[in-house]
Amino acid sequence: MNFPSREGFIPFHNFKTWYRIVGSKPDEGKYPLLCLHGGPGMSHDYLEPLGALIETGRQVVFYDQLGCGNSDHPHDPSLWSVKLYVEEVAAIRKSLGLDKVHLLGQSWGGFLAQEYMLTNPSGVLSLTLANSASSTKRWISEANRLRSELPDELQQVLIKYEHAGTTQDPEYAAATDVYYRRHLCRLDPWPECLHQTLKKMGRDPEVYNTMWGPSEFHCTGSLQNWDIEEKIHAISIPTLILSGRHDESTPAINQILQESIQNSKWVLFDDSSHTPHLEETEKYTQTLSQFLDHNDVREY
Repeated sequence: MNFPSREGFIPFHNFKTWYRIVGSKPDEGKYPLLCLHGGPGMSHDYLEPLGALIETGRQVVFYDQLGCGNSDHPHDPSLWSVKLYVEEVAAIRKSLGLDKVHLLGQSWGGFLAQEYMLTNPSGVLSLTLANSASSTKRWISEANRLRSELPDELQQVLIKYEHAGTTQDPEYAAATDVYYRRHLCRLDPWPECLHQTLKKMGRDPEVYNTMWGPSEFHCTGSLQNWDIEEKIHAISIPTLILSGRHDESTPAINQILQESIQNSKWVLFDDSSHTPHLEETEKYTQTLSQFLDHNDVREY
């Protein structure tokens, strides 16, 4: 996406975090959207179509979380924690002067956005939770339900390599790809921005493997017991919940979010899976833009 932008690095924990600000001067009264990408361990690239929001007079801020994409890649699995990434959100805001901002978290980025909001930060005008969850246990339960709908022979392949601990085998990857094309992105072919994200993560999957595991539905990492469902009622800012009909973040997961966060609205994209911003871009952009416009003028 060739939108006007500037990029650079901010210092963080003796390392460097890369960022890009899309859009030059925003319209008066329009506050930036800060985007938290998924993974954990992916990069911002697949979210770049959200840069189209500059056409509504708004700046969009992307960054690659430490250990991801264009940011530094220190090889130390003990670093990778929710606490570190919550601190990084605060560091990005402080370094870039994002005193008033809208926050969007996609997938794992939504996990992170919820954790960040539970620190009671000031100046966040709205929250968008896109294709996310508030409990790994619920995520895995739903993923296993979706996985049970795969052909029996593929399920046997997945079980074989998971039990053997050899999930790096190409046959395992091929079986997971069928799941991803049903529940991650249903476009054919996949957009280049998504390929770029997956390519970058493939070059260094340490964060993903440490915090999550070998696949979307097989969590063996530090997030396997993560659960904040009993806490998110404390989130009080206007919240937009977005998900796809065929999403691995299933309607059952998003219903919990909507019921738990009182000041929230949930929009379900019928022709999408985990990436409705790619699969139903026009409707997604319009829905998000209207929500952000409405909350620019919120009394804070």
